[in-house]
Amino acid sequence: MLCRYPLPLITLAIAMPAMAQETDNSDREEIVVIGQGLPETPAAPAYSERKLEREQILSAPSGRIEEALGAVAGVQQFRRSDSRSSNPSAQGVTLRALGGNATSRALVLLDGVPMSDPFFGYIPFAALLPEQLRGVTVTRGGGSGPFGAGALAGTIALTSADLATIGRISGSVLVNDRGGTEASASLGTDLGQGFVVASGRWDRGEGFFTTPRSQRVAASAPAAFESVSGQIRAVAPLTETLEMQARLLAFDDQRTLRFEGADSSASGQDASIRVVSRGAWQVDALAYVQARNFSNIVISSTRFVKVLDQSNTPTTGIGGKLELRPPVGPDHVLRFGVDYRRSEGELQEQPFSAFTGNLRARRRAGGSTSDFGVFLEDDWTLGDLILTGGIRADRTTIKNGFFREENAAGAVTADNQFADRSDWTVTWRGGGLFRPTRQLAVRAAAYRGLRLPTLNELYRPFVVFPVVTQANAALDVEKLKGFEAGIDWTPMDGLAFSATAFGNRVENAIANVTLTPTLRQRQNLPAIDARGLEFGARVSRGQISFDGTLAYTDAKVDGSGQSLALDGNRPPQTPRLAAAATLAWKPMEEGMLSLSLRHVGKQFESDQETDVLPAATTLGAFARIPLRDGFALVLRGENLLDETIVTRNSRGAIDLGVPRTVWAGVRYGF
Repeated sequence: MLCRYPLPLITLAIAMPAMAQETDNSDREEIVVIGQGLPETPAAPAYSERKLEREQILSAPSGRIEEALGAVAGVQQFRRSDSRSSNPSAQGVTLRALGGNATSRALVLLDGVPMSDPFFGYIPFAALLPEQLRGVTVTRGGGSGPFGAGALAGTIALTSADLATIGRISGSVLVNDRGGTEASASLGTDLGQGFVVASGRWDRGEGFFTTPRSQRVAASAPAAFESVSGQIRAVAPLTETLEMQARLLAFDDQRTLRFEGADSSASGQDASIRVVSRGAWQVDALAYVQARNFSNIVISSTRFVKVLDQSNTPTTGIGGKLELRPPVGPDHVLRFGVDYRRSEGELQEQPFSAFTGNLRARRRAGGSTSDFGVFLEDDWTLGDLILTGGIRADRTTIKNGFFREENAAGAVTADNQFADRSDWTVTWRGGGLFRPTRQLAVRAAAYRGLRLPTLNELYRPFVVFPVVTQANAALDVEKLKGFEAGIDWTPMDGLAFSATAFGNRVENAIANVTLTPTLRQRQNLPAIDARGLEFGARVSRGQISFDGTLAYTDAKVDGSGQSLALDGNRPPQTPRLAAAATLAWKPMEEGMLSLSLRHVGKQFESDQETDVLPAATTLGAFARIPLRDGFALVLRGENLLDETIVTRNSRGAIDLGVPRTVWAGVRYGF
């Protein structure tokens, strides 16, 4: 399976990195910034946000974007596995320990484009190239504004780098101590007053055994992986204030999990186009289309034969936004507009007998969902006080839902058509930021948000043998209400601290509810309540820098009504404590050494609070040593203390995360 690409197959894309370019204008140099969206509004810091710079992203010990995001405590995937050793459909992202069922409760944007899979809601991390990013902004708490209906737990905004940052020619090749390889390359050139960059990455490896040695059988297999992703990104100024940005992205991701033949694949082709005007009337217009697919083979954990072939999940997502900012004076930033997202897809699968190997049935299930939103926000600056407020109205639809099953002979055994549904929901957010001194900022905010169920949650059952999880076509929209208050203190240059207290409540929270030891169903819980504290510290003194975050969250299921048995339980896959810290030393301009510590507290596998995932603390390292002519030696170490990371515990059947792994290679140009 893992020799499909004899050469690094670098595919296409067109995007919008952030570029700073110098132009000559009447004997005066003027900085013209292109390739970005409209600037951040003055009140953005009123909401709890954390920024990751390019250096932090590129120095992640694993070299992967999901670990770089882990520098913000509280950014959490459904499982602890990264995108080499987990099922792709389990890569949902959330914030503030709101629990989940592998679907993202956080909105992940790449240059303004939502990246979640239209069918499953997971984030295709293997498709995102860290080398092409300028930075990441993580905003915790429910969102309004464009695409705010997806920002139930917060927003993770990834911004592309410009040509000057990436370089006209750049690349890297690394190998690890298990024979895994990682190769990336980028070529860029000027495009009139703009630029175009083509880039790609190819990762492959035989992986490691996720099954503990004591539980391995002859059919056990290491978590082999092979992924390729490529894009072409272009930015073209049309006038002095108007520019067009475009991206074409393609990826293919193959993995083997747990047993021989338990293969999964995720692939996609995305295209987007964006027009940004920075004139008196500022405009940000965006349109995108996504074609994704997923397949998965389930192997019996007792007879080790194929019992389910999820052979095809073709899905299409389309969407866009139009945001306008009129000239309303220097004290106001007013923005209003509309956005739209639509997902359509279906599952095609065939179950097989574990005893005879014969086909048992053929199933198809799917439908469509859409969200049309209208939004209005205003930031008002009153000296040292900034006030902000916004409102959204969303029309959500769930349509064309069906489940059809035929037996092996072709006779129809089930043909269910589900009623179409639509509704309007109004959400809002508001807050303020006050600076009593230059060193201190006090902030507070309150908000409401919503999330539409995914097609996966509504219509796709799945099996992690022997547990079957049923879909639920009657799922309602999740709704969040929350508040937070915090301070940001910068006593001197190079020293910054932050603290935030928050309370969030997700009503109609969608969860995998246990019905019997081998049967679960997706259901709306009455609510999940999460209260907690978040801390951050940054220190930069000469050649030494430190970045640390800590999140403590007390999250509980409100099981009043139909879920009394779960009342007071902690949501599954939800730690109380998460922390991250990175200590870096830059003895020279191009050289760097860093150590990264990550801690995730104890979690429960399911809603029953029976199977425990013990706390795990991992240490990683990164070194970049300049050689000559733009080349640098790169060394990376993952889980250097070889901590046992339990990522799944199903009645004692355990999966493990990455063991100690050492990488070495060469970079050029970045």
